Amino acid sequence: MTSKRSVRFAALGAVAAVGGMFAAFGHASVPGAAEAYRTWGQPATTYLAPSVDTRFRSRIDYRNFDQRIGGIMTDPSMVGLSVAVIEDGRITFARGYGTTQAVGGTPVEPRTVFRWASLSKGVAATMVGELAAEGKVSLNAPVSAYATTLRLPMGNEKRATVDDLLSHRLGLVRNAFDNKLEAGIDPRVLRPQLASAQLQCAPGACHTYQNVAFDAASEIVQNLTGKTYQSAVQQRLFGPLGMVDASVTRAGLIASRSWARPHVGRHTVAVNDNYYRVPAAGGVNSSILDLARWMQAQMGEAPEVVSDRVLDVIHAPRIYTDRHRGIFNQTMGASQYALGWRDYNYLGHRLIGHQGAVMGYRATVLFDPAKKAGIAMLWNSQSSRPVALQLELLDRLYELPRRDWLGLDKKLGMSPLSQTENAPLND
Repeated sequence: MTSKRSVRFAALGAVAAVGGMFAAFGHASVPGAAEAYRTWGQPATTYLAPSVDTRFRSRIDYRNFDQRIGGIMTDPSMVGLSVAVIEDGRITFARGYGTTQAVGGTPVEPRTVFRWASLSKGVAATMVGELAAEGKVSLNAPVSAYATTLRLPMGNEKRATVDDLLSHRLGLVRNAFDNKLEAGIDPRVLRPQLASAQLQCAPGACHTYQNVAFDAASEIVQNLTGKTYQSAVQQRLFGPLGMVDASVTRAGLIASRSWARPHVGRHTVAVNDNYYRVPAAGGVNSSILDLARWMQAQMGEAPEVVSDRVLDVIHAPRIYTDRHRGIFNQTMGASQYALGWRDYNYLGHRLIGHQGAVMGYRATVLFDPAKKAGIAMLWNSQSSRPVALQLELLDRLYELPRRDWLGLDKKLGMSPLSQTENAPLND
């Protein structure tokens, strides 16, 4: 039987031009992904057609929102950026800004592909969560039960659970052996060597972020499905969700019709394969439209692909984390880590999200699961400038007093992201 939510997810294909500058893009459905992105090169910004639900009223003045993003792009540290917004489970805004390369690049479009970096961890947690829902893996079983190459000090792989693995509670010192991974050593060689790594705490007792160890999740998936991690994720998640630009390899990135080159400052740098070799930790690529679809699925809008039961499990907070740097983390205060996701609290509103960073790329997703509203961003530089845009959007969604989180008002003579109460979507 088809649920109401799956019908709504499929119905999101209806879009319409608004005000001359907004035009339709094809929206993937479940099923029907083959029709997803039939037209290439449409104007970048899109509003969802009000015909989908005439009762829907946006809280966001998207023209002003677009201007604020344009203000970010005046910063010389920015090269290209893609932004998508969801309200009430609908993609209400998707646009690319800047260029794929600082010199000689092409304009960033909604289908331009970027790297997700650590947003990839939510994919691994979802994949393992689905396998757990089928009874193929137990989150409470020790990691050693699933024949991974991971070895921990004092034989702790026999004590640390799959749940500990996906919530970074293995007890290892933070980012253990990332330096060796970046030096080119195969993670399958590194994971057994983690038995000699420094211990921070006993398994389950503290949160210490990992990449090499976390990627044991890809081995669990491969061992249980008999497929490569890339194939399993594509067949189980990306394909059914209509994420037609998504991939989990370096080759997938550079084969994309439009892809954003990584930058340090204004200098284009090479795409190395270090973190592609730990795909569960940092291997995913996609366009902003695909990332928006992923966010919809995490909101519960595609229950035939990602079940509510799985979302409840992977989004449930496990342990507090210590993150204080930057305006976003300072504003959010104490956060908690779930399975591949972070749980935040913004003025009493529960939020779920994650950030990602790898050389030359940054990524972020943040959403309110109750309101089914949120923002996703992908960009191809080291800049932290776009992060504060999340806070400006949240203030509008919650109809809070306007604040210049981006610091644009005095610099550019711009007004803060304006507040439009119950404005019609096509107004």
